[in-house]
Amino acid sequence: MSTFHSTRSSDEAFTSKQAIRKGIADDGGLFVTDALGETKIDISDLAGKSYQQIALTVLSVLLDDYTEEELSQCIAEAYGSQWSDERITPVKPLGNDFIMELFNGPTCAFKDVALQILPRLMARTTPADGDCDEKIMIVTATSGDTGKAALAGFADAQGTGITVFYPQGKVSRVQELQMTTQQGCNVNVCAVDGNFDDAQSTVKRIFGDRDLASRLEADAHVRLSSANSINVGRLVPQVVYYFSAYAQLLEQQVINVGDQVDFVVPTGNFGNVLAGYYAKLLGLPVRQLVVASDRNNVLFDFLTTGTYNSKRPFFETTSPSMDILVSSNLERMLYYMSERDPRMITYLMNDLAEWGTYEVPPEMLMEIRKVFATGWADEDQVREMIADCWDRNHYVIDPHTACGYFVMQQMPADPQVPRVLLSTASPYKFPRVVNEALGLKADGTDFECMDELHAKSGTPIPQMLRNLENAEVRFRDCVEVSDMGHYVEECADRL
Repeated sequence: MSTFHSTRSSDEAFTSKQAIRKGIADDGGLFVTDALGETKIDISDLAGKSYQQIALTVLSVLLDDYTEEELSQCIAEAYGSQWSDERITPVKPLGNDFIMELFNGPTCAFKDVALQILPRLMARTTPADGDCDEKIMIVTATSGDTGKAALAGFADAQGTGITVFYPQGKVSRVQELQMTTQQGCNVNVCAVDGNFDDAQSTVKRIFGDRDLASRLEADAHVRLSSANSINVGRLVPQVVYYFSAYAQLLEQQVINVGDQVDFVVPTGNFGNVLAGYYAKLLGLPVRQLVVASDRNNVLFDFLTTGTYNSKRPFFETTSPSMDILVSSNLERMLYYMSERDPRMITYLMNDLAEWGTYEVPPEMLMEIRKVFATGWADEDQVREMIADCWDRNHYVIDPHTACGYFVMQQMPADPQVPRVLLSTASPYKFPRVVNEALGLKADGTDFECMDELHAKSGTPIPQMLRNLENAEVRFRDCVEVSDMGHYVEECADRL
């Protein structure tokens, strides 16, 4: 059976169930397994399989202490009628390239792929100390999409509660309403007077607060866990859609078994693209993973220079889910690229915490760049690409996907290697930005913008987004970053 340990120490070993329940290691590191890559997925067996069948194959390797029956139940519940396309993550032609839609779930963002199954995986874990009254409080910081997807997944889930923090004024209006109107007796939503990095860093500190953890366990029988991609249970389900994309390209006779594929991935916290790296280690013929950033291009600078520097201006862009300067999942990639050296990761993360920067050795950067390419788009280029994609392909993309589309257009195309762009969110989550880019009316409410986009493009409006106009706002709280821990404690007391 595979075991998991912190990226910063291999002293303690956990099963995948234990790692998912804990969310983050006690030393602040992220859970990884040294068994990754030992078992390969048979890609010759992918063609013709449903998404659910591929998910069972992949997750059985990555989460091998779950029984086949447990995983089958989780998969059936997570990938069913709540998806608007039975393929879950369909791959469609986009000119000479391809686009994989990750937004057909219940909250119209790629986070649904993982956050529909994480609560089911969590429900099949047990308390470490046998406390039958123990409840799990999910605490999550969101840059826009994770929050709603996590709320939708955990709302009214037995034995759990969820508290979501989002940066005040730094998510789209639709994203905010998706969260603040969430139904459920076990949910809490709170704005934070700061940016996403402030919120995420504080959530990590909350997880590391031993005194808080002791109080919550003693007073409320509550243990904290995470639904961000720092939780391995959020990360590994995303590996599945890379294999699904390959299977669909096989079925469409675009490739033969063994042919290589490039994936272009808009990302901020590095989880979406890290899942592609995991797929590569599991045997998927990935030639390159292209990291696409917005104006907050800290990942671009790191992948080109080897120096990660978070001490830089923070820009609010039209792609808020990528407005991140501290990319947490990079730590997992660095662990594997350092030949699985937890001491090096500890040094690097200590430098990041103390100085806001670190530098990897040149030979390590060379290995990283064999797998990861990179590019970024500014705000003008994002708008130009939304218009260009519509003009060329009659396909509407959101501003995050537009960052990837721009980077893909800058890359020299190899006719022998298909390129798949990951589309991370429905354009109807950002209707004003999209309408402005397309030259459509954009001076009304977001809902009027949705109607205008629908009328002029002929694309369907996801009903759950359109219904937000008349939904009751339940949550209006806003706290200082320093008060987040106290807010979590109050929510736990009510659980």
